Amino acid sequence: MENSNNFMRNFFTAIVVSLIALFVIKYFDISYPLSVVSTSKSTELAVVGEGKVEVSPDTAYVDAGITVDNRATVKEVQDTINTINNKIINALRDAGIEKADIKTSNYSVYPNYKYENNVNTISGYNGNATVQIKVRDTQTVSQVIETVTTAGANQIQGVRFTIDKPEVYREEARDKAISNAKDQAEKMAKNLGIKLGKVVNIVESSPNEPVPLYGKTMAEGLGGGGGAPVVESGTQTVTSIVTLFFEKK
Repeated sequence: MENSNNFMRNFFTAIVVSLIALFVIKYFDISYPLSVVSTSKSTELAVVGEGKVEVSPDTAYVDAGITVDNRATVKEVQDTINTINNKIINALRDAGIEKADIKTSNYSVYPNYKYENNVNTISGYNGNATVQIKVRDTQTVSQVIETVTTAGANQIQGVRFTIDKPEVYREEARDKAISNAKDQAEKMAKNLGIKLGKVVNIVESSPNEPVPLYGKTMAEGLGGGGGAPVVESGTQTVTSIVTLFFEKK
């Protein structure tokens, strides 16, 4: 019976303490997120901080497509694709794009079927190929698109802007996250009337890599003669999230 009474007293005490803690957090407008972690040796205050850095992309990828439809033979499709592909690569090299930054990412030839009298027959052959170009100067993306379309590409399948080395900017974002966590901790300590000791641990989460941005280009003029399109790279956000663990004095 005595054990049961002790359990009930402890249970209601825990509820009352929790309600008081929630009231204090709301009353003093304490920043979120935060948590208090109790250990057998001491009590620690864990505070999460976030830092962000806006970065202009420094690299772009352009996918130039070659599509050939309804040719009589496989060889005719291949010859057409190969001729245009070689023109594109040579034009890119003449424009100063390094060989290592030019890659044929797709090459396919397939039959075109005609259904007649309950029978499928091959009526011709289609084919396509894709050349992926890594552009290290984003200011030249428009010129690269004009170069490949003039050389014979009849599709621009995508323009992706990205940051070549996001880790360079993640360090700056991490410093901002640490500063943010410290500011929150100092505000909480002042509002609650407690003193913080040294930082005993730090944990950095693993945010996703910046998502590549897809630039928009006009389809008009593909195949040459339409002029260079306007392509905007925008900005990308590099984020760091850290948790600092403070000793409570």
